[in-house]
Amino acid sequence: MKKEFKIFIDFDGTITTTDVGEAIFRQFGKIEKVNIVIGNLLNDKISAKDCWIELCNSVESISKKALDNFIDQMEIDSSFPGFVSFCREKEIDHYILSDGFDYYLERILTRKNLDDVKYFANTLSVLNDKLIPFFPYLDLGFSSSANCKRNHIINYSGDEDYTVFIGDGNSDKYTVQYCDFIFAKGDLLKFCERERISYFPFNNFDDIKQTMSKLLSKKRLKKRHQAELKRREAYMQE
Repeated sequence: MKKEFKIFIDFDGTITTTDVGEAIFRQFGKIEKVNIVIGNLLNDKISAKDCWIELCNSVESISKKALDNFIDQMEIDSSFPGFVSFCREKEIDHYILSDGFDYYLERILTRKNLDDVKYFANTLSVLNDKLIPFFPYLDLGFSSSANCKRNHIINYSGDEDYTVFIGDGNSDKYTVQYCDFIFAKGDLLKFCERERISYFPFNNFDDIKQTMSKLLSKKRLKKRHQAELKRREAYMQE
């Protein structure tokens, strides 16, 4: 019987070499306010939604052209396109789950000829030189991500699937608790260490491709028990 993997991938700092959302506000917002707001998020003093709203408010005025030009400087991990090809070749469903914004995510993916990769993100528009955020996937029960990544994992995987998460940051820390195999770096790696959640460290997507090839070749795989319990509980609530 074929192993069914479902892969979910963070965007900022995981696919991109820079946290694009943060970089935009450091470039165009009032830096003192930006630093305070980000600090409050990381210390769990405010929700991700409130963080984004406050960051958008820190930008007094912005032109669409200036924003587009800035986004066009952002780069992705050079090994990511090869990883997407690997997933397609192996017929593995893969999704980008971003707590950032569709505005820059779509622009970057299109520039890299990856606009057919399915993604879920918060929404951002530029109206009268102001940044207007919208949160279509908000779940008040999961405040660390304005786009509830856990819900996408539950919606796009089944009890028989092996779930894989790839990420690096604060918005991923609750999400990984629902996944069998975790590829972590940065703050997410530290969180997994602290919470004693098993993970694979990675530097780039070539590392992940190599490990995934090994997982695919194994005759037997064991799901992470705590993740399985959490998923089953969530499936029952659906």
